[in-house]
Amino acid sequence: MYIDLLPALRPARVAWNKGRIVGQKRPLLPRHVWSIRVRLEMADNARDLALFNMALDSKLRGCDLVGLRVRDVFAAGRVKERGSMIQSKTDKPVRFENTETTRLSLERWIRNPEMIGLEFLWPSRVHGSPHLSTRQYARIVRNWVTAIGLEPSAYGTHSLRRTKVAQIYKKTVYLRAVQLLLGHTKMDSTVRYLGIDIEHALTLSEGIDL
Repeated sequence: MYIDLLPALRPARVAWNKGRIVGQKRPLLPRHVWSIRVRLEMADNARDLALFNMALDSKLRGCDLVGLRVRDVFAAGRVKERGSMIQSKTDKPVRFENTETTRLSLERWIRNPEMIGLEFLWPSRVHGSPHLSTRQYARIVRNWVTAIGLEPSAYGTHSLRRTKVAQIYKKTVYLRAVQLLLGHTKMDSTVRYLGIDIEHALTLSEGIDL
């Protein structure tokens, strides 16, 4: 008996990135920051407002941001103007500033009754988890950007990490400062993170006439 062995037909699989913007996540623009902040203030969402402001100022990776403890930012009855922590990825310290806007929102959140006696700055509402997970944080960020009409696949937790340093570089072109603020050990990492390429470098160079 002859059997024609034909290749089995498989249903076409939809690519995981179909319809999504992939690659490096975009930093927020100042108008985006303002829009999200105003929405959180109007919603009287003390935790998310403090989390948003802290993410911008600290420039920490999501895994480090969610692991912050109250003592990392609060001492002697007030929010510190500057803080530091050991990065989980590099095991090296990085310092960050807390601007007045961030300090005010942090103080309001830390003094919230539901924070009494808690160790972590962003406690999780999931039983058995001491603080927000990176996945929960990513969902929160997605809600923020969606609420102001941005394409959620173009933005993520790294958008908040990149937002302030993108503005610093734009205004100063001072790569070393950005490297220190991000806690990068190599300048190449900073260059890639900012998305600086040869065309950008040439444009900067063209603006200098000796």
